[in-house]
Amino acid sequence: MPTFIHGKGTSVLLDEFDLSTYFNSADVAMSTDTAETTAFGQSSKSYLVGLRDGTLSLSGMWAADTDGSDEELSAILGAATTPVVTVQYNSGTIGNRATLAKAHETSYSISSPVADIVTITADFNASTDGTANLTLSIAQGVQLTAGSSIAFGSLGDLASANNTASSANGGMGNLHVTENTLDAACTIKIQDSADDATFADLITFSAVSSSTATSEQKAVTGTVAQYLRATASSAATSGSITFHVAFARY
Repeated sequence: MPTFIHGKGTSVLLDEFDLSTYFNSADVAMSTDTAETTAFGQSSKSYLVGLRDGTLSLSGMWAADTDGSDEELSAILGAATTPVVTVQYNSGTIGNRATLAKAHETSYSISSPVADIVTITADFNASTDGTANLTLSIAQGVQLTAGSSIAFGSLGDLASANNTASSANGGMGNLHVTENTLDAACTIKIQDSADDATFADLITFSAVSSSTATSEQKAVTGTVAQYLRATASSAATSGSITFHVAFARY
């Protein structure tokens, strides 16, 4: 029997910001170009699969808050650095699905009707930007964190997500650190395992400086084992950190 989920559990992460409370719609579209190879004598058309493409459209409420919807969406329009975006479905549970992308913001619009709330719409086009190992610009993956604050003394290994089998073509991981008051640097990794007991480092994100919010996307090639988990470590003696990690297999 199908397992359906409600859209109210969706969250939207854009670089180091959790902008979920500003949006009420997130639309993801993925496509593949095809080149026609139909020749004389054939009774049906034939095609070669070409390049993949992906777009995201986010809509919701305009707000002038510091680090709010208008400030952040205005800042990234035309930016040289491609934003890291993760849309999490039924967020807050490790193993639930997510869409991962690096995507240029291609348009940002504001609508101010006389009898309703001011609204916004932002459109994004996913792009690899030639990044090494990043063979897909947008992909479906899994959440490896619950998105809750973790105190300095509770950092460590999070629960694993089971893919039921290994995969052979690598993948990409997204990291969003949205809150951080740790008084020392923090190292966040994605690890994989064949048996859910012995784990090895798969992706090591750049060290997160103390009291710093940040984001990063990294990609890997080759075999990715059946089980995945996120882990974090720090020499901090005070503070806490809130981070979100997701991984998509190719």
